[in-house]
Amino acid sequence: MPSTTPKLMATLLLAGALILAAAPARSAETSAPDDAARFLAGLAPAADSSLASLTKSPMWQEHARQFNSMFGKVEEGTLSKIRAFSEAQLPEKHQTMLYMFSGPDFLYAATFFPSATTYVLSGREPVGAVPRLTGLPHPVVVSTLHNLEVSLRSLLSIGFFITQDMKTQLQGGPVYGTLPILYVFLARTGKTIHEVSFVSLDAEGNIEMPPAAGDQSAAKGVKIVFSAGDGPNQTLYYFSTNLADDGVKSSGILQFCDKLGVADSLFKSASYLIFSGNFNKVRNFVLNRSATIVQDDSGIPLAYFDPKKWRLQPFGRYLGPISEFPACYQPAMEALFRKGKPEPIDFGLGYRWRRNESNLLVAQRIGPLDETGISFALTTGSELGSASTGSSPSCGKFSDTAAKQPWRPGFWIYPFRGYPFH
Repeated sequence: MPSTTPKLMATLLLAGALILAAAPARSAETSAPDDAARFLAGLAPAADSSLASLTKSPMWQEHARQFNSMFGKVEEGTLSKIRAFSEAQLPEKHQTMLYMFSGPDFLYAATFFPSATTYVLSGREPVGAVPRLTGLPHPVVVSTLHNLEVSLRSLLSIGFFITQDMKTQLQGGPVYGTLPILYVFLARTGKTIHEVSFVSLDAEGNIEMPPAAGDQSAAKGVKIVFSAGDGPNQTLYYFSTNLADDGVKSSGILQFCDKLGVADSLFKSASYLIFSGNFNKVRNFVLNRSATIVQDDSGIPLAYFDPKKWRLQPFGRYLGPISEFPACYQPAMEALFRKGKPEPIDFGLGYRWRRNESNLLVAQRIGPLDETGISFALTTGSELGSASTGSSPSCGKFSDTAAKQPWRPGFWIYPFRGYPFH
């Protein structure tokens, strides 16, 4: 939230508390998820919603103004341009969209691939909860709205989450985790939420809904059914799970995704995790079950794209990784951008988020899908090697360091100035 004088903040808090206190108690009612999403997103819920009276609060109205400004800027400067890029450069879209290492970033998933029937997002961030908002103490509602603004500040300004901004939202308070952020993105992209269910996966990738008491699933998630206006229903899954090789084999998430058939995939601001050597199974799966992969240079290393199977089209400029990831420079990527006549892009993306500094790679499959699917994907990277050299591409010192780092819930930990990115 922009700087506000202490006196003005105190006045808003007092006025908000008075109006909230005057709102009629409706503890027996439970606001619909769509109403809750709109309220959290700074958009008016249905007139007959139990949340409608809370929108009279000056604090909520200030929250709405903040989000109107933040989302208006990202729409004008980035999202509208990505939408135009998608229409022009991604004409053949598929029903399934996969976004590994996404966290709650439905915003960019829906912008690149708006017509997918099923979205699967995943990360270590907890699913969280959005309880009945009218039953929360007034200061908690106020702090929840503020936390959302802080949590989304980096994504809406530079295009990726900074963990420090997200920590409070992900871990603190009764409204926490990825769910409230997913709600905000769904509401702000014009979606209507019809159904929300907590789910989990067994080791074979089968959905368990609702999760059994004491559920020990390695992939806990949420299923959200929504639509855009009067359009058909679409489904968003978010799974909180370990995507590293030591966890993903038994989590069931790759088995679940395999049942959805051919997919389009997105990697953005992925902390170069796939370079580390600890995420080979996810890499193998995406390469073998995707028809199109859209990514910045933090996604799958170029060496793994077999030229007999993939047509690679670069866009923008490749300036190498930012200073936090110096060892992840790819000479082959530099050569591709130098020789491949990349078309310019008029939006920023990834860690090099400034216009005219961003890179984007669109990989389109020209060979058949590998029907061995899961069995191939679960083969280790050391057995497969890269497509071009037969060995894993080196990320130098980064690989050695990253291999020893735990993959923690909510953010990627790498020892670069203590400033984890996502």
